Amino acid sequence: MPTDHSRRRFIADLGKGVFAVAIFGVGAAACSTSSSTTTAAAATTLGAATSSPPTTQGSTAGASPTEPPPTAGAATVGRVSLGFVSAYVLARGSDAAVVDTGVEGSAGAIAAVLSELGLTWSAVGHVILTHLHGDHVGSLGAVMAAADGAAGYAGAADLSALSSPRPLTAVGDGDAVFGLDIVATPGHTPGHISVLDPVGRALVAGDAINGAGSGLDAPTGVAGPNPRFTPDMDTAVASVHKLTTRDIDAIYFGHGEPLIGGAGAALEGLAAQL
Repeated sequence: MPTDHSRRRFIADLGKGVFAVAIFGVGAAACSTSSSTTTAAAATTLGAATSSPPTTQGSTAGASPTEPPPTAGAATVGRVSLGFVSAYVLARGSDAAVVDTGVEGSAGAIAAVLSELGLTWSAVGHVILTHLHGDHVGSLGAVMAAADGAAGYAGAADLSALSSPRPLTAVGDGDAVFGLDIVATPGHTPGHISVLDPVGRALVAGDAINGAGSGLDAPTGVAGPNPRFTPDMDTAVASVHKLTTRDIDAIYFGHGEPLIGGAGAALEGLAAQL
């Protein structure tokens, strides 16, 4: 059994050389009160970096840990706006990762944002699932088929509810996937995770928190987890407080408008109200 340090190093070396992130969701889902399926794409640049060569694709079994590639600059973030829910592609150089896959039929919208960033499915080395709800994992099969060299990741407590064409690696606190810190943020689901680019200080929050326009009161641009779809609110609120300990300046939500700048102060204000 590898040590926590060795396991972190192993996960960091999975898939392709650097990272990108995308999060999706539409249709009948356990995370939103709306069912809009609009597919408009937008991209926000946080920076650029060079990439490392491809390495070994991961699985739950694992292999010998190896040194991770050097962390480069901040990522470029591409938003996949699907109406009531968004997905995100984070790219560095010629490599990318997808975070969440939306409901069935979302793969085309993800491909469009990849194209806006000058990339194709062959650039995607990582598919990260923030949680098990259908508006975030519905196109997992299609995305994994299109990104046929990508490794997949999800929180350990959500793995048993996920069906994937390839094995998924369980990730949590202390793990990193090519420069992205994995932050366990349970409550909305038992295995919910958020993804932080520590260089760009940008958080992809899944449904751990929500933004303005999500149907929740968000006077500072950030709202707590939706109690309608969050079975363990006490744990979810603790996860919000946990996020205030991280250095965050921008938040990209599964539901609601991204908060660019001042996100750390907004999070602290939210936590004080919960």
